[in-house]
Amino acid sequence: MTSGPRSYLLLFACLVLVAGVAASGVLFQPGAWYAHLAKPFWTPPNWLFPPVWTVLYLMIAVAGWLILSSDDRTLKILWLLQLVLNGLWSWLFFGHHFTGLGLLDILALFATIGTLVVLSGRVRGLLRWLMVPYLVWVGYAVTLNTAVYVLNRG
Repeated sequence: MTSGPRSYLLLFACLVLVAGVAASGVLFQPGAWYAHLAKPFWTPPNWLFPPVWTVLYLMIAVAGWLILSSDDRTLKILWLLQLVLNGLWSWLFFGHHFTGLGLLDILALFATIGTLVVLSGRVRGLLRWLMVPYLVWVGYAVTLNTAVYVLNRG
């Protein structure tokens, strides 16, 4: 890992990149369509999502900084892929109401994050712990997306 101004510039770039992905959640919000869907009893209140995602996005950015500072090409590709899948989900699910495609996307996101967690020990132990809460939250989101898809298929 490099240090100095170049390293902090990379951290800033990761924060900007992750903020761009987070903007998809701002652009494509739940709205009236989501409010009228049948949802499982374990659906959290809407106010919980912004603080949870804020913390997770900060952790994702720091993880990206560690990954992009490393020489591990596989982790770099996986980190960038999870960003694309993360941003795509809001567009599919909330933007276009494609609950089935959203489910496929979030399953791919979960698998990508899981692979990152497994392989992250090659770079730093801290990296794994930055990604585990994200993996757990997305796993929970998979159950929500699955239930919404099943409960609203007609």
